[in-house]
Amino acid sequence: MRQSCLRPMLAAVACAMALPALAQEVALVAAPDDGVRVERRYSKVREIVPMEVIDQQAAREYEQVKQEAIARRTLLDDDHPQVRRLREIGIRLLPQTVLWNPRAGRWPWEINVIRAKQVNAFCMPGGKMAVYTGLLDDLKLTDDEVAVVMGHEIAHALEEHARQRAAQAEISNLGANVVSQLTGFGNLGNMDIGSNARMLSLRFSRAEETEADLIGMDIAARAGYDPRAAITLWQKMGKFLQAGDEFTSTHPSGRTRIAVLEAHMKEVLPLYASSMNMPMEKLAPYQPNMANLGGAPVDAGDEDRMRPLKP
Repeated sequence: MRQSCLRPMLAAVACAMALPALAQEVALVAAPDDGVRVERRYSKVREIVPMEVIDQQAAREYEQVKQEAIARRTLLDDDHPQVRRLREIGIRLLPQTVLWNPRAGRWPWEINVIRAKQVNAFCMPGGKMAVYTGLLDDLKLTDDEVAVVMGHEIAHALEEHARQRAAQAEISNLGANVVSQLTGFGNLGNMDIGSNARMLSLRFSRAEETEADLIGMDIAARAGYDPRAAITLWQKMGKFLQAGDEFTSTHPSGRTRIAVLEAHMKEVLPLYASSMNMPMEKLAPYQPNMANLGGAPVDAGDEDRMRPLKP
């Protein structure tokens, strides 16, 4: 091999060895002046993959999910009551998103419902959301609880968590071949990020899940949905989450999650009261609908309910 060709490769390998340190570089991101207090940390690693590339891939994958559901006759029609219900909730939630990410005001939002047993929902980058009927039917969600779920999934998209995970997946896959572009955190242009970052296979960190919990609760409260529903939502999830499940490996457990949500409740209740045009002291006690589940157990979760989360 010619020495002139070898030097760039050696330089790339040297950069690759330093990558873990580079990957830790973060910048704090501004948040609304009121509402939930959450430290948003922007990792420069995500700049490797342009947001436009993530949005385009998400749109392709979402269309594939829709087409598969159509073929299986599991995509609910536009006039289905659950579809109308979720889209009406979305109409109230979406105007709040620009406070956290101004780009969201230009996204071509979609909200669909898929008939399936999964107790799950997702919102891909660019505002592509789907909710599975298992989540709605098994947990008997109120509108407030649906708004909290939707707010959580929307927050993942607003905070570009998928972009962060996609960038890390590409670094792991391509290694030194792309490290030379990381100087100054350049990006991968219009390359197809491929199967290394398929949106539905990405797993977010516990810290990202907590961030989505808090921002989602904030968005719901601003839209006029009772943020206290976040507590009953995760109590209900205790019926479905078992220790050792894949879900619990990357999500805070029910008890830990509830503790964090409770700690921030005083920050979002004023938003809810304001949206209802009433003083805080006039808010009615929250009426949970746990009876609809026949006494679903609270998730046992962590032994110490107040143990702080770790990224």
